[in-house]
Amino acid sequence: MTKPKFWLRLLLGILVVALAVALQRFNLQALLQNALLWVKSLGTTGVIAFILLYNLATVLFIPGSLLTLGGGALYGLLWGSVYVIIAATLGATVAFLIGRYLARGWVTRQIQNHPKFQVIDCAVAKAGFKIVLLTRLSPVFPFNLLNYAFGVTCISFKNYMLGSLGMIPSTVLYVYIGALAGDIATLKMPQDMSPQAQMLQWFVKIIGFLATVAVTVYVNQIAKAVLKQSVAPNSGASR
Repeated sequence: MTKPKFWLRLLLGILVVALAVALQRFNLQALLQNALLWVKSLGTTGVIAFILLYNLATVLFIPGSLLTLGGGALYGLLWGSVYVIIAATLGATVAFLIGRYLARGWVTRQIQNHPKFQVIDCAVAKAGFKIVLLTRLSPVFPFNLLNYAFGVTCISFKNYMLGSLGMIPSTVLYVYIGALAGDIATLKMPQDMSPQAQMLQWFVKIIGFLATVAVTVYVNQIAKAVLKQSVAPNSGASR
């Protein structure tokens, strides 16, 4: 069992390094737009290619904003939302399982540099579903890193999947923005979009801000409760 895990970790490391090099040498936005144009050229079978492309981007830490917009441009609001949610969920699942079973040590080292995630780990032990739901709504916690980070926490797979439904509101809004554009070749990253699209983004930001406040307050309350419980037995013992 050790050797297969070693080679899988090595392969994952090579893929990450290759991705970093590729991103330095090429224009990410242009690459994703070309990939979306290729998906469009496939016709009905392009749906499968789109989902696989989205999965790959999620696992390799590639921002999914442009792909989400592309889902709207390719398939419209309804089916674009369905396909993107399916793709994002599958990608999040794969990353979670990699974090839990293949790269647990590496992911743990990464989140040690992010104090927010260390606090979340403590909170997840008490209220996993709510924590995942709120962090999915909040833009402060990066989607791709969260997928791996939750894999090394004690959250159950069921609660992780249910909590991930929190990504639906922002996903639908970004798909809607892409549907408004209607043309992959003219899609731009969020900061370069039209005033109408930027208004929708502000709506997403408001939801995200409220979720950030909620998760911060909630995690702090849980952390204080955990600290109080850990101190209480020691106080009793010292007497």
